Amino acid sequence: MSPWEFTESLGAKVRARRVSLSLSQSDLADLAGVSERFVRFVEQGKTTVQLEPLLAVLGTLGLELKVQPAGKQSSQS
Repeated sequence: MSPWEFTESLGAKVRARRVSLSLSQSDLADLAGVSERFVRFVEQGKTTVQLEPLLAVLGTLGLELKVQPAGKQSSQS
C-alpha cells in the first residue's frame, strides 16, 4: 500500500468515525488538543501529518493505529 493510499484510507475512517459521533471538525480538534486545520489535513489524506497529534485524534475517536507484518490482512476494517 502506498503512503497516499494509506493516508486516504485513514482519513476516510477518521471522517466516518467523527461523523458517527456527531462531532464537527472543530469539536474534534478541541477535544484532541489539535488545530482544526490538522483534523482537515488528516481527513484529506495529507501524507505529512505528525504522529503525536494523529494519535491524539485517533484516541479521541476511540481508534488506534496498529502495525503488523506486511501482507497480513486485519480481521477488522
